[in-house]
Amino acid sequence: MIVAVAPAWARIIPGITAAAIFCFLNLHGHLYGADKIKIGVANYNLSNLSVGVAQKKGFFKEEGIESEIIALRTNVVIAALVSGELDYTSLIGSIVGAAAKGSPLKLIAVSVDRPPLYFVSHPRIKTVSQLKGSTFGIGSYGTNVEIVTRRVVKHFGIDPDKEIRLLALGASPARLAALQQGVVDVVVVAPPDELKGKKMGFNVLVKTEEIVKFPYNGVGTSVRKLEQQPDEVKRVLKAIIKANRFIRGNREGTIQVLIDWAKAGREDAIASYDSAYKSFSEDGSISEDDIRTLIEKMVKDGKSSRPILPSDVADLNPLYQAQRELGIAKR
Repeated sequence: MIVAVAPAWARIIPGITAAAIFCFLNLHGHLYGADKIKIGVANYNLSNLSVGVAQKKGFFKEEGIESEIIALRTNVVIAALVSGELDYTSLIGSIVGAAAKGSPLKLIAVSVDRPPLYFVSHPRIKTVSQLKGSTFGIGSYGTNVEIVTRRVVKHFGIDPDKEIRLLALGASPARLAALQQGVVDVVVVAPPDELKGKKMGFNVLVKTEEIVKFPYNGVGTSVRKLEQQPDEVKRVLKAIIKANRFIRGNREGTIQVLIDWAKAGREDAIASYDSAYKSFSEDGSISEDDIRTLIEKMVKDGKSSRPILPSDVADLNPLYQAQRELGIAKR
């Protein structure tokens, strides 16, 4: 039999109850014994807003988690996850690519299920038919931005392998600078950078979420984390789902997080929120078809020579557990 011994202060305060003691112990377990995690992101921006809101609005703390969000290059994020220096990342395209090549990593949820991206073009390009033969500026190769770009141009009847060229340029400011210098004809950017491009005299040509539904951002972790700390993984996902519900339902509060966390100006924060809040998933779900879409891209790029199943790159069991505990179970 396990006996709970009340702290000394409880023995000298008349009327203290066992329930109160256990509430105290539970509260202080969260305050002083919180799991510390590190989350790798590409930027502090709209695409990664789920983790920013989970941190700033206290959803991680509600789940007994102390979070540190670190902006790193994609290749560094993947290496750090494999080594255990990072615990989680939002770069799910890179997670799937690394898992397809055999890295012990898994996709575990989706936070943004529609791509909040825009094609911003040189003034001479006024219609999508003029995109044929263009050079596109993206952040880096092998990411979801590249996948979305290829799917959108294909939607408009342009062969993404033969009739456009992709150039990896890094962060959005570098892409816009390259567009201004004539190095590229089109850039693919997230809000509010399409507005910056418009102010520079460029055309906002395509809003990609109106063309394709695609798992753009989410949560990935290591197989080691899934095996050794499954309860922590579940609680991280509960915090992300809570954050996304906050994003979809609390405009002013989310705009303030964009200002405080992403360092956006108020005008940009408002525009970003209004253009993209519906892209945030209500429950973190991802279908097997969407996972197969991610896999197909990796296979096509030669990142794996063997057949790959969704279970090879994703583990959604912690997500289902989180959904059940939040009362939104789908299975």
